[in-house]
Amino acid sequence: MVGLIGKKIGMTSIIDANGFKVACTLVQAEPNVISQVKTTENDGYNALQISAFETKEKHSNAAKIGHFNKANSKPMRYSHEFRVDNVESEIGQIVDVNIFSDGDFVDIIGTSKGKGFQGVVKRHNFNGVGPATHGQHDRQRAPGSVGSSSYPSKVFKGLRMAGRMGGKRVKNINSQILKVMPEQNLLVIKGAITGHNGSTVVIEK
Repeated sequence: MVGLIGKKIGMTSIIDANGFKVACTLVQAEPNVISQVKTTENDGYNALQISAFETKEKHSNAAKIGHFNKANSKPMRYSHEFRVDNVESEIGQIVDVNIFSDGDFVDIIGTSKGKGFQGVVKRHNFNGVGPATHGQHDRQRAPGSVGSSSYPSKVFKGLRMAGRMGGKRVKNINSQILKVMPEQNLLVIKGAITGHNGSTVVIEK
């Protein structure tokens, strides 16, 4: 098995074996269900589709209900596909936090916090256009010149300018699981991970 879908609860800290305080993030991963098994013969590659977070049938369309009926499961809100070398699991199988162990290193996929429309100082770490004196007027957070005049007479694509910031898919690699708590379906992960509290995250083994 290669991963789970969970929900970021928030951050806390624990005391390690050496007496140092370590910042960590709590992720709650309720038991997931394998909702589809893909094989090389049928689909061209081996993969497992894992789903989480039950939802009501009235909030699902007929195709979604039929898809999860094959796995003898209620409709789920979120699904993620994990590539595998060999398919050893069956559709409808339940997966929980016991697939992980204390000390495991995992990759975590989430959506970063949305910051809205931001300027170049916050978005690209610009320093402004120089000192506050010598004729500068309200230019400390301005981007400066962005294009030439006669040639090329345009602004090149991809130039670092103001725009919407955050709200993107981010992958944190090599995060360490400090503690697995099967009774509460919790994972204690060292350090911070992407996303706001309550957001959906994917933990890849």
